[in-house]
Amino acid sequence: FFLPPFLATSILKKSKRLKKNNVEFDRVTVFYFPRCQGFTSVPSRGGCTLGMVSKHSSSRQFTLAEFSKEQENVRRGKLEEKLKEEKLEALKWKLTMNGTKESEEANQLTIEDISDDDIDVSNMDLEDGFFLQPYPAKKRRALLKAVGVKKIDKEEKRELHNIRLSREDCGCDCREVCDPETCSCSLAGIKCQ
Repeated sequence: FFLPPFLATSILKKSKRLKKNNVEFDRVTVFYFPRCQGFTSVPSRGGCTLGMVSKHSSSRQFTLAEFSKEQENVRRGKLEEKLKEEKLEALKWKLTMNGTKESEEANQLTIEDISDDDIDVSNMDLEDGFFLQPYPAKKRRALLKAVGVKKIDKEEKRELHNIRLSREDCGCDCREVCDPETCSCSLAGIKCQ
């Protein structure tokens, strides 16, 4: 009869336990919100803002691999749209002889006139240089109309214009010495700029 050797642990020296502080994810839930007029941001150029309604319209669960593929498809779609817009502008530019001549044909062209076959993103790196681009005012308006916004609040446009103007005027006119009784910063309750 054989007994395995007895392994005693020292009571003088406690061994350090390895802690696992890793967080692991296995699923991604994406919530989809319909667009609406925003009223919460100030675009750098005119027009209305984009927002989303307070309650999501749908949600979808992905594995991490599926989500990564979905993101790639979204990026590819946005890149294709951007390339189509650039091709459309180049074609219009060509038809108007570099913008010097009116062209009825150029005025009637739309993004749908650019063939998918003319755009190839298969060799492009979708990660490289991909960042959010602000939408021009005309596109923001078209996006809202496309989702059924019947009336765009025109008052927002005026309010945003006033906010942009107020941001141009920053600080006070004090030179070298600040007089708290006449300093616009001091009178507004902020430290002199």
